Amino acid sequence: MTRTIVASATKEIIIGFDQPFCVIGERINPTGRKKLAAEMIEGNFDTVIKDALEQVAAGATMLDVNAGVTSVNPNETEPGLLVKTMEIVQGLVDVPLAIDSSVTAAIEAALKVAKGRPLINSVTGEEEKLEAILPLCAKYNVPVVAISNDETGISQDPDVRFAVAKKIVERAMDYGIKPHDIVVDPLVMPIGAIGSAGLQVFALVRRLREELKVNTTCGLSNISFGLPHRHGINAGFIPMVIGAGMTSAIMNPCRPQEMEAVRAANVLNGTDENCYNWIKTYRDYKPAEGGGHAAPASASTGGGRRGGRAARVGGGAATE
Repeated sequence: MTRTIVASATKEIIIGFDQPFCVIGERINPTGRKKLAAEMIEGNFDTVIKDALEQVAAGATMLDVNAGVTSVNPNETEPGLLVKTMEIVQGLVDVPLAIDSSVTAAIEAALKVAKGRPLINSVTGEEEKLEAILPLCAKYNVPVVAISNDETGISQDPDVRFAVAKKIVERAMDYGIKPHDIVVDPLVMPIGAIGSAGLQVFALVRRLREELKVNTTCGLSNISFGLPHRHGINAGFIPMVIGAGMTSAIMNPCRPQEMEAVRAANVLNGTDENCYNWIKTYRDYKPAEGGGHAAPASASTGGGRRGGRAARVGGGAATE
């Protein structure tokens, strides 16, 4: 059984076919959030602190940490800012982190201060990226998100995206990195632009699970890009993609409708034994006035061991 182990200083989480769905909180990401970007540049981390605490309280299993605030000299500015952000978040919450950057120097700087076993987000099938990121994964013994695009861009053909994922898995093995430490992002395309996007990703996830035996993830909100009432689409997508075999997603855990879908899928998929977490979370649930979603009694997803950039597709850029 494929299991990807990630960890904070004291907490170990398993991403796996037999585990509860892993919710990777997307909010600590200045992409598309001008206010957050400006704050981080000024050294103000109030929103980062707020987002870290709220996402964990809402049930995030992990947190994605991104400090890509500027395209001007990112090799000079991003490493230091990412390290600072990592240190702040690690001091606040005890969940594993995903180091999210397209700057190799920033990833390595963050790896040096990371506690536990973080997840690198990400590597693509581009030769330059493979040669830069895979040695870091091997050196620091950490898993990595593999995004299914290469020098040719993002293919509309699911078979091509599968081939890119296979290439990354095979190249990783050349560095001694096992398939269980590769978490493939098959790339979720906007359903409003590509009517078969859902069917494509469901088929891809099944193939990735059955043929490559790897865990999978995605930038979940990509599916609803450009549509009204996006969170309804997201909430419908969640149980379907989990049913197809996806084991994690970079998403906003502060959306109750979407987290309810995750928790329900865990119950129906058999990864919430005896409905324990569902009952714990919703036993005192009372619908909000006006038909909205009330806050659950507890926000835990039950992730881990049993019992117990929109600009960058698949990168889990935060949505307001």
